[in-house]
Amino acid sequence: MIQRHFRDKDKVKVDIILESGGKVAGVEVKAASTVTSDDFKGLRKLRDAVQTRFAEGVVLYDGDAVVGFGNHLYAVPISSLWKDRH
Repeated sequence: MIQRHFRDKDKVKVDIILESGGKVAGVEVKAASTVTSDDFKGLRKLRDAVQTRFAEGVVLYDGDAVVGFGNHLYAVPISSLWKDRH
């Protein structure tokens, strides 16, 4: 199931929420070529809200490297969505 977004009472949001088999993942999309810890604020709030159901949180960005930002949080180049995997 895909929900449109997550927003808490403080108006912190996550762009896309994916849910399957009781697990929840969040996706943020940024137009920037760099990512900071602040870009994961909504994903951290989502992780806290769903606790053990949280699978992964991803910020898609215009960079060229996958970078870890803590427990199950990653910055991933948006170009990786259409790169040839062969």
